[in-house]
Amino acid sequence: MALHPKGFDLSLGRIRRLLGALGDPHTALPPVIHIAGTNGKGSCAAFCRALLEAAGHRTHVHISPHLVRWHERFRLAGTLVDDAVLADAVRRVADANDGRKITVFEILTAVMFVLFSEHKADAAVIEVGLGGRADATNVIDRPAVSVIMPVGLDHQAYLGDTVELIAGEKAGIMKPDAPVVIGAQPHPEARDELVTRAEALGCDAHIYGEHFIAFEEHGRLVFQDTDGLLDLPLPALRGRHQLSNAAAAIAALRAGGFSLTEAAAERAMQTVDWPARLQRLTEGDLVALAPKGAEIWLDGGHNPDGAAMAAEHLAAREEQVERPLFMIAGMLNTKDAVGYFRVFEGLVRHVFTVPVPGSDAGVDPGFLADQALEAGLSAEPMENVSAALRLLAESWNGLERPPRILICGSLYLAGDVLRDNGTPPR
Repeated sequence: MALHPKGFDLSLGRIRRLLGALGDPHTALPPVIHIAGTNGKGSCAAFCRALLEAAGHRTHVHISPHLVRWHERFRLAGTLVDDAVLADAVRRVADANDGRKITVFEILTAVMFVLFSEHKADAAVIEVGLGGRADATNVIDRPAVSVIMPVGLDHQAYLGDTVELIAGEKAGIMKPDAPVVIGAQPHPEARDELVTRAEALGCDAHIYGEHFIAFEEHGRLVFQDTDGLLDLPLPALRGRHQLSNAAAAIAALRAGGFSLTEAAAERAMQTVDWPARLQRLTEGDLVALAPKGAEIWLDGGHNPDGAAMAAEHLAAREEQVERPLFMIAGMLNTKDAVGYFRVFEGLVRHVFTVPVPGSDAGVDPGFLADQALEAGLSAEPMENVSAALRLLAESWNGLERPPRILICGSLYLAGDVLRDNGTPPR
């Protein structure tokens, strides 16, 4: 098929034309939870899936990007799409496109709509790819609920160079008179923009900190809204920010009219899974290369707000058990690397910079090391993650506790790590 020459070309004309040729499958979906945001939208999708499935709802899930295999983008009623089913859907979408210029994401979005319309489910959780207003998923006229997760600076070349402008793009998935959940917002100006947009559209808005909230108490997650309290286990996903992500998902189910008992919510907190988001790696081929007893974390966050969440978690770990922290980082050239690294100043002992395999936009490790140095960190380039782990293992003197290692900076790098470690998402 002929692909559009631009990596991103945000508009809805091509996807609407293609969906029309396919019989408008996006109009034949189960009730949709549509999720946008700079950070946390994938975690929110994972919580929504866990909550819905724990409540007995057959659930489709669309995520973007995938980590290791394309199949991860399409979960049909709880199971990743089968090879033959995916291949058939891609063929039919390509035939319907009939050689016209199109982006890869638009093709994949059409595939998602075809798959979700042809397989029975009670709900569909759909994560936006980029932005919201002109994202290819934004052809859903009446979602059960829209969700806007934390908004920050990212993809400024496409979405705007202020958080207000980016929030306005994310708000594009809100629909008139439809419910919307506004998750915890680290930037007040983004929150104000989202609330203003929701009011202008007549949305039934559920705002974190105003209509619902979550906090930790006695080692439990307490969710509170106008209907009362839920006393739940702490989520299986790591990091204090996951409390508010879980809260947004619970609020989304309630606002969207999905049934949810406290018992189902309790099961969901224990079973939720979202790889490469502060994921602890405890076994695998790469883990075996690290110093014996090392504590290894994998995180795909790639902007300063995402870095702050990872740094907060690791600082809390340091207060519990002191270990020297090393970072293995690879990033794309569209990201604020200096801003990302600066968050870790005073926390990380040394940074090993590595390439991002399979991406033409990956930053050269030597240049990335210079950016880490500019942010006040000690850094050196390495050939790859394996080489960095081997060097740590060979040079570890054993006089200190085994190190804590954070592999980070890119979801593409995280996917490569999971593949090489032999622990891909399932």
